[in-house]
Amino acid sequence: MKDKFAFQHFTIRQDHCAMKVGTDGVLLGGWSAMTVSNAEPQPIYRILDIGTGTGLIALMMAQSFPSSKVDALEIDPDACSQAIDNVKHSPFFSQVNVIEGSLQSFCLSETSPFYDLIVSNPPFFAYDHSLKSPDEKRDKARHTSTLSYKELFMGVKLLLAPHGLFCAIIPSEVSENFITEGYFSGLVLNRKCMVRTVEGKTPKRCLLAFSRQRKSPLEDTVENMMTRDGHPTEWWSRLTRDFYLDSSMTK
Repeated sequence: MKDKFAFQHFTIRQDHCAMKVGTDGVLLGGWSAMTVSNAEPQPIYRILDIGTGTGLIALMMAQSFPSSKVDALEIDPDACSQAIDNVKHSPFFSQVNVIEGSLQSFCLSETSPFYDLIVSNPPFFAYDHSLKSPDEKRDKARHTSTLSYKELFMGVKLLLAPHGLFCAIIPSEVSENFITEGYFSGLVLNRKCMVRTVEGKTPKRCLLAFSRQRKSPLEDTVENMMTRDGHPTEWWSRLTRDFYLDSSMTK
């Protein structure tokens, strides 16, 4: 695994972060930016990245929305330190504020603002449904013991602006449970995009966009990252064209 990835406008170092740069982060960052751009125009002043890890998605948001302020929340001290360093050495250091702490604690702060856009690549495995990995930090980052779906949506509901959008990426096999929890919290699903790594294969990831009210009929799509002969699809190329993507991340 590489210790760093170079994108067009910033470099992500990840030697001290349990969850490394991967396709999920790039998918969420690119899709969120494209989804907001294609939606009814609303000013994006404040953005929250829940579980920022290396800071990748937060930096993608800062690049996509130059007038915004981005708060990047991370519970793991080592990952938080890594994100701070990545932000510090990027052109977007004045836009991004990395905050160490849990979403649960952050929501209790009297100074917590409302956000026009919230993004998250959340923990997605429950302990009783998935084997724990030998890496304790990676295990903590991937499992819902530190942030359940219910707690995530409760936090989003408290922090999302009236016109705001919440975008997340989830493995396809748990997407229905995630969507159900969103509805229980009072949020409405506006967009759902199932993603295949290769055309013809079973979708592995699901991109979702929620809001407080229905903005338009549900947009339900299936997209492919790569064609059968191994070439990037037009959709994947459009999603990532503003960000350098190392070829190893498309596999």
